[in-house]
Amino acid sequence: MKVRKNLFPPSVFAIYLGILLFMSGIHTGLLVFMNKAGWSELAQTIVPMVYWGIVAVGLTLFTRGKIRCTYEEPLHRMAEATRKVSEGDFSVYVPTIHTADKLDYLDVMIMDFNKMVEELGSIETLKTDFVSNVSHEMKTPVAVIKNYAQLLQTGKASEAQEKEYAKGIEDAASKLSSLISNILRLNKLEHQKITSEAEAYDVCRQLCESVFLFEEAMEEKEIALEADIEDKAMIEADADLMELVWNNLLSNAVKFTKRGGAITIRQTSDEHHVRVSVSDTGCGIAKESMNHIFEKFYQGDTSHATEGNGLGLALVKRVLELMDGEIQITSEEGEGSTFLVTLPAAQTGD
Repeated sequence: MKVRKNLFPPSVFAIYLGILLFMSGIHTGLLVFMNKAGWSELAQTIVPMVYWGIVAVGLTLFTRGKIRCTYEEPLHRMAEATRKVSEGDFSVYVPTIHTADKLDYLDVMIMDFNKMVEELGSIETLKTDFVSNVSHEMKTPVAVIKNYAQLLQTGKASEAQEKEYAKGIEDAASKLSSLISNILRLNKLEHQKITSEAEAYDVCRQLCESVFLFEEAMEEKEIALEADIEDKAMIEADADLMELVWNNLLSNAVKFTKRGGAITIRQTSDEHHVRVSVSDTGCGIAKESMNHIFEKFYQGDTSHATEGNGLGLALVKRVLELMDGEIQITSEEGEGSTFLVTLPAAQTGD
């Protein structure tokens, strides 16, 4: 993008110079005319004074108009737009002064302002949605706890029912606790720029430990597990945070895989990268959900909404950003999904 470095191009000064030279020529011609016509000395004095007064007024008005169009009007529009933004209106848009091929630095400032307002609007929308979603997610388990507690207070429930109500309260409390923990983790990670706990460790061993945690859940759903993992692969990362990644991916795989399905874990590495894929034969992800799957509280399959809070993949994404890693998804609705995690390999000394 080519940007002019000044608001008053040389052509403006050329116009001033041309006008002054032209006016000087007229002044000389006027003097010669008055002298040859035999005008009085008083007339020859007053007429040039009036003439140059008119020229001065004209140039002053011209200069004033240029300053108003070039500086004042754009700055007034910016001031008004800034006032609206400070009052919470993020729909503000300030038009540039020139077309795209004649931009100057004031146009660039206006374009940056418009971009900033757009970003602020997006952040405000996300914040509003976040608060709304948090309130909704908390309201559900709180309502469950309240209902079961009221039923227990009646004293009319049988022993079996009391156990059922107590189990319901325990499950709702666990979900509420998990939600709060994930919100706190995500908030901390979103404000974290670097990780001070990064160290070289064997990710293959960590994967095996994470799989072991879900062994019982997989047995209950009769899910077959296929693991193709190297004996050892070193990465340099925060082991505690990476545990969140594997646990969330495996938890989702178990949750969305139907009884009798299969989960496959593959891990490969080369000199620069370690790659881990977690595949399932579950319900898959709809195309319209693919672009939102890492957003907070987004749950593409609402049939499993009671089993999570939509923060797991948002945590995964943020952790991998901190670890200089990345995650890719391939999914076919009704066929299953594959999450591929790529991480930089730990650099070993010679």
